[in-house]
Amino acid sequence: MILVLLGTQKNEFRRLLKEIERNILDGTIHEKVIVQAGCTKYATDHMELFDLIPKEQIDQLKKEANFVITHGGVGSILSCVKMGKKVIAVPRLQKYQEHVNDHQVQLVEKFQKEGYIIGVQDVNQLKKAIQKIPEFEPKPYQSQTNHMIKMIKDYIDQH
Repeated sequence: MILVLLGTQKNEFRRLLKEIERNILDGTIHEKVIVQAGCTKYATDHMELFDLIPKEQIDQLKKEANFVITHGGVGSILSCVKMGKKVIAVPRLQKYQEHVNDHQVQLVEKFQKEGYIIGVQDVNQLKKAIQKIPEFEPKPYQSQTNHMIKMIKDYIDQH
């Protein structure tokens, strides 16, 4: 099963669902696809969509998923990375009215550069990303909290 996370933003992200459906129809995706669509309305017979469900249920779906395709939200990416899941992330873009700005572009680039995810800046690259999933080994998550606390403490001590 593939889990798709579109987040909870008020803006829709149909562009990603259209590309996922294309990949189902051409045989690139042959597994069941479950979509947490949030506010995105999309009619299809090829995916199972729901708006929002409790955190416990979504966490269970994340655990069961072979991999996750998500929008570029830090919460969605980080929760999956912490579980050790293989993740493909696609940023929502302002030019399509999917978000208020393009901060998800930088988030996806950063997580990809660090080796945690496969980042897709253009939905047309989704097929290639899906084809990379079997060989992709995500970097295990390491918290930077202690490092950040030390940096802040050092800064305060110096000033």
